[in-house]
Amino acid sequence: MIETPHIKCNKEDISDIVLMPGDPLRAKFIAETYLDNYKLVNSVRNMLAYTGFYKGKKITVFSSGMGIPSMAIYCYELYKFFDVKSIIRIGSCGSNNKDVKVLDTILVTSSYTENNFSYTLDSKNINEVEASSILNNLIIAKAEENNIILKQGKTACVLVFDAYILNKEDYYNRLPKDIIASEMEAFALFYIAKKLNKQASCLLTVSDSLYEDKIISALERQNNLKTMIELALETCLEVL
Repeated sequence: MIETPHIKCNKEDISDIVLMPGDPLRAKFIAETYLDNYKLVNSVRNMLAYTGFYKGKKITVFSSGMGIPSMAIYCYELYKFFDVKSIIRIGSCGSNNKDVKVLDTILVTSSYTENNFSYTLDSKNINEVEASSILNNLIIAKAEENNIILKQGKTACVLVFDAYILNKEDYYNRLPKDIIASEMEAFALFYIAKKLNKQASCLLTVSDSLYEDKIISALERQNNLKTMIELALETCLEVL
């Protein structure tokens, strides 16, 4: 049994490939819907994690919580203490680009942030970090095989939920012009993966847009999240 400040389970209960939704209940949904012989392997702080088998491949689905600090804690402990090799974040985002529509699926190529995470972690002033090309290439190939359209590009990793930013015009004017969407966890995942010589990717479903006044139904959201989730699961089958 390994017990970190935030995870308590047997080392063998965690696969070397992990899917990370933010929401613990989404982790539960994925396990119940897609995994065979799954079991709950972590419930510390109700950050639920399940390990089971998808088409014979052992996979762990581990919730990350919301924001850079929460993602940093869980991906670091998984990489460092449980020998996880690859993590694919699966989550939602807001579009910053007219060509990226609500319900599109995004593959993040790099994550940009204004925050000082890297400076706090290891005294480096770094504001952008790339996803793992190995994982991204597997995702791209699997998407092409299944006729899934991916929007690829740089995303912003924010510390404040976009809707609550007080001066939105200043914020969006400061961002690099090639950013296509905003989310809250990818920078920490990519940065820690690079530091520990691990693999990390991020798939996102667009839930809202600066350019669309569109309200999506629960069924629409579920179906498009399903596309992203199934793409991530199918990719896991190709990860060595």
